[in-house]
Amino acid sequence: MVKEVHAAHILCKTDKKAKEVLEKLGAGQSFVEMARKYSQCPSGKSGGDLGWFGKGAMVPEFEKAAFEGEKGKILGPVKTQFGYHLIKVLDKK
Repeated sequence: MVKEVHAAHILCKTDKKAKEVLEKLGAGQSFVEMARKYSQCPSGKSGGDLGWFGKGAMVPEFEKAAFEGEKGKILGPVKTQFGYHLIKVLDKK
């Protein structure tokens, strides 16, 4: 059973912007660079890295996607009260 997830994310204000960034990622752009350039979250400065977190640390929609997502895959856009997230699961333990 997964107890913690290490994830990074890119937070966009709109679904449209999140999908544009997702296209760039699909074309081979670096997740870290895209986070620095487009993320509306302070974590963008560190490439979107959120570190390790357990259940209950994130809003439900984000947590569900991160815990269910496959390591190395980019998920989203995932809508939360903060906007639209592109989530990359870096590791699980």
